Amino acid sequence: MLETLFSPIFSGTFTISAYLICTLVSLALGAVIAWATGFRSRQTKSFMLSLLLLPPIVQTVIMLVNGSVGTAVAVMGAFSLVRFRSAPGSAKEIVAIFLAMAAGLATAVGYVALAALFVIIICAVIILSNFVNIKEKDDLTRELRITIPESLNYAHEFDDLFAQYTKSAKLQNVKTTNMGSLYKLIYRVEIKQEDDIQKFIDELRCRNGNLEIAVLIPALDERAL
Repeated sequence: MLETLFSPIFSGTFTISAYLICTLVSLALGAVIAWATGFRSRQTKSFMLSLLLLPPIVQTVIMLVNGSVGTAVAVMGAFSLVRFRSAPGSAKEIVAIFLAMAAGLATAVGYVALAALFVIIICAVIILSNFVNIKEKDDLTRELRITIPESLNYAHEFDDLFAQYTKSAKLQNVKTTNMGSLYKLIYRVEIKQEDDIQKFIDELRCRNGNLEIAVLIPALDERAL
């Protein structure tokens, strides 16, 4: 029974009915993937539409190049160019794109039931991951911006505070401001305890003459691929 259910719906012969069935299943699986990816997370309308349409597009292309090695190689090269014309995405978005392509490949060879089972399993894992709260290693990584007077030697001025409140600290950028009378320092730091950030800022203020200090989440998202 299971062997019959998960067998391809056509065998080598292209028919309009088989194409329509595969296309409708691809659209349905694309909708499921888009919904699971957007569950409890913000996604753009264009990205959700891409996930919806990617499975039937891949399925149609694979059906057209079935049996033609040269055309298949050309199509593979065309797909590889898409990555270089796209903005960097998060790891979750890349997984969703590959999932949509895999669903399209599965339906293209007629395994519509297997494609549905595959998508349901992966989407269930994606949805369950939203309920699991795993503290990431970079949760306490911050960008520290300190403004200091030009008379202050910043090279080792804050070493003791960094040793007390951070696991690591690296100076990334230095620039002058206010006609050269002030320096703006940008550090990449990993805080030991989030509750100590206020104490850390208060002690830094005593060193820099109560000038501006900012603790920010890094602009670069390290989860991006």
